[in-house]
Amino acid sequence: MEFEGLDTALAIVGSAQRLVVLTGAGISTESGIPDFRGPQGVWTQNPGLEKASNIHSYRTDDELRQRVWQRRLQLSTIEVRPNRGHEALVGLERQGRLHALVTQNIDGLHSAAGHEEVIEVHGNNTWASCLGCGERRPMADYLDRVREGDPDPRCEECGGIVKGDVVMFGEALVPHVIEAALRAAEECDVLLAVGTTLSVSPVNGMVPRARHAGASIVIVNGEPTDMDRFATAMVRGPIGEILPILCAPPA
Repeated sequence: MEFEGLDTALAIVGSAQRLVVLTGAGISTESGIPDFRGPQGVWTQNPGLEKASNIHSYRTDDELRQRVWQRRLQLSTIEVRPNRGHEALVGLERQGRLHALVTQNIDGLHSAAGHEEVIEVHGNNTWASCLGCGERRPMADYLDRVREGDPDPRCEECGGIVKGDVVMFGEALVPHVIEAALRAAEECDVLLAVGTTLSVSPVNGMVPRARHAGASIVIVNGEPTDMDRFATAMVRGPIGEILPILCAPPA
């Protein structure tokens, strides 16, 4: 299959020496993880789940929190693996041309694919943290307790409320993580944005920052994005088909 804009994108990515990649939910949909706001998105299909992503609701509503734990337990039985898109980006790292990988995703699939370092701007849901003392442990430890009958497992250190180690609505992003993402954008010669609508700030600010610093912008997504006006090249289509081509070693 031929994809419009792919030849231009290939030339740009193939010549990159300091490539920064920004990924969003679209790269993980082929692994069976739905996006949030798309036609089949989690919040589109079940608006009540968006409330569960609000830190105030999560703190104060015991029943909601218990439902969240049950949903986490159900989802944990579904085997989710990195797909061809994730693996293609690992290839870039092994070529020595990947300056930084920034993701808006919380699924941990980039690390599972083999990346040594990932800037996770919204956290990682394979870990859990205490709202009281900050104790951080693997999510699996708490899911074992839910499986054994604890409907709302609390922190073993201080008894505080435990949540996924992710940034929820109503919480501040981690300053040094965002700074690292924006700094990477200023240092790259090509910014490759994959599977993101580029509608969420401040991380979408990576695109104009990179362009202002002289970088080329390549956008790979199934739909138009809020930052298409900055693009040097755009490719529309299945990410799992496009990235293996785009990230192949230069001839």
